[in-house]
Amino acid sequence: MSDVLVIIPTYNEIENIEKMIDTVMALPDGYDLLIIDDGSPDGTADAVRRKMEIYPDRLFLETRTGKLGLGTAYIHGFKWALKRDYGYIIEMDADFSHNPEDLTHLYHTCKDKDADVCIGSRYICGVNVVNWPMGRVLMSYFASAYVRMITGMTLRDSTAGFVCYRRRVLETLNLDKIEFKGYAFQIEMKFKSFKHGFKIVEYPIIFVNRQLGTSKMNSGIFGEAVFGVIKLRLRSMTGSLLK
Repeated sequence: MSDVLVIIPTYNEIENIEKMIDTVMALPDGYDLLIIDDGSPDGTADAVRRKMEIYPDRLFLETRTGKLGLGTAYIHGFKWALKRDYGYIIEMDADFSHNPEDLTHLYHTCKDKDADVCIGSRYICGVNVVNWPMGRVLMSYFASAYVRMITGMTLRDSTAGFVCYRRRVLETLNLDKIEFKGYAFQIEMKFKSFKHGFKIVEYPIIFVNRQLGTSKMNSGIFGEAVFGVIKLRLRSMTGSLLK
């Protein structure tokens, strides 16, 4: 078994998932891969099962009924990983907006450079986003600026979904107390890691908008982040955030 697990949540990713699995499996560090599928009606889970025959003991599938939210999918995956011996757990998207080759940089930043959390950051070196509408770029960029202002974190990309965690971070955070499901989930994980004093490093990546499949982003997810950040800050001030 590898010491690093990549977690990819899926919902209707039939256009991407087989290529993504093959790409991750071919990388030199020998990653294990956990797919968490929320009942995709397009056959995503069946495609994963076929690949499991090719990659036994490295590719795993957890299926859930219905769309239960990105945050709950990652929490499910984190708990799955902690029941096993993985030292590093990475979250990433299925649609190639995150370049699988960057897994190497995130993993080794934690393993070899003493980071507890490594974020694949779109904004640490300018704005490195390809093929997003300008409105979405501005919304994402200023969302991170807003998070910095409210929380006091210095992170340039607090809503990033391409993140490597050392095992000890996930063991320290109370995963049952993670509240949010969308953009705010990503912020909450980083803010709690920050408040616990873990070392967080941003590694520059180029984020490319998906070419196949349909985006799961919506205004409700963004709205959760706007108000969720305020709630996180208030809980921090009252001392209830880390309980």
